[in-house]
Amino acid sequence: MTTLLGIDLAGRTVLVAGGGPVAARRARAMADDGAHVRVVAPQVCEDLRDLVAASLHAPLLHPASDAAAHPGGRVTWAPREVRESDVADAWLVLAATDDSRTNRDVAAWAAARRVWCVNAGAAHEGTARTPAVARSGDVLVGVVTDAGDGPPDPRRARAVRDAVAEHLRSGGADQRRRRAAGGTGRVTLVGGGPGAVDLLTVRGRRALAEADVVVADRLGPVDVLDELAPGVEVIDVGKTPGNHPVPQHEINAILVEQAQRGRHVVRLKGGDPFVYGRGGEEVVACREAGVPVDVVPGVSSALSVPALADIPLTHRGTVAAFHVTSGHDGLDAGALAGVRDRTATLVVLMGVSQLARITAQALGAGADPALPVAIVESGSTPRQRVTRATLGDVVERAAQVGVRAPAIIVMGDVAAEGRLHPAPVA
Repeated sequence: MTTLLGIDLAGRTVLVAGGGPVAARRARAMADDGAHVRVVAPQVCEDLRDLVAASLHAPLLHPASDAAAHPGGRVTWAPREVRESDVADAWLVLAATDDSRTNRDVAAWAAARRVWCVNAGAAHEGTARTPAVARSGDVLVGVVTDAGDGPPDPRRARAVRDAVAEHLRSGGADQRRRRAAGGTGRVTLVGGGPGAVDLLTVRGRRALAEADVVVADRLGPVDVLDELAPGVEVIDVGKTPGNHPVPQHEINAILVEQAQRGRHVVRLKGGDPFVYGRGGEEVVACREAGVPVDVVPGVSSALSVPALADIPLTHRGTVAAFHVTSGHDGLDAGALAGVRDRTATLVVLMGVSQLARITAQALGAGADPALPVAIVESGSTPRQRVTRATLGDVVERAAQVGVRAPAIIVMGDVAAEGRLHPAPVA
């Protein structure tokens, strides 16, 4: 369907009278939808000339039924003034010359042949109007203003279009497709960020608006589940430390089985799917089963939670690198070298239960007991809390205040309290 008028122009002839930027923009949109665009103008602008040259290598379509097999149409140029006979075989006409009388003539020729015509210079003098268009996924939004016999207000149409498009892009409306039984489903892995709903990306929100079923973790922006449209199924596969009621192989099976039922499945995960989120395993499981799958990156808690606690992972004059690791298996040689030599900030995910082991490893490798450490619990949520200590006493301090998962551990000079607060002026 064309991005101009919501009509199918694929494989059909469109006449564009005029060779300026407006003609070029509209010609490109119609060619992208498979139309055969014939430009008639003594001269054309550079964009239109390039479009004509590029289309020489595009597949040529004749019957409209072939349109689905080809990505676009063809643009040709007749370097002369437009004539009445040019309208004869057109399905749609665009009058976009720089002469208002010529545009009116073209519109009149089209009307006499019962061919729809857009008059780009005076929309109310044509028989069709071009809406202000925006895209959100596979949804096209077009807005026109109805000014009666007077000229339309394009600024008003654009303002309304932008407002509606933003509502759709932010996932503010139900965008689920109505699928036939037995159709092909798909899986989208969505990184939900550290927990705050407003740190979920726009693309992630849109994926949720298109979902038939959401397979959700305990972490991440779980409050967004309350905003889902009625009828969207939510499957809770959340894990807590030491308690994995739905093991990973079963999660993989759920994603595949739901998609094979023809549903759009969103796997909503905390942080980023590919940063200790086992997203790679889920992608492999889907592809082995022949299920289409794509990934929406998320704001990783490894980066965002320290930032929300005023901890820069790199800071000029202090440290120029950082190392991210999981606390489950202890610290590797690279992590130990970074904290020992103070050459890299160490960020530990899922490390609260292993805090004593991690600190013992770092101290045993020669790290300074006075090295600053910060633990940020429930980052980005109203329950966020920061506990600061030194490497030598962080275990005792964490026990005193009752540090609990989920939490991010940051070791390095950047974790010192007041790092981003300038010294007072004497």
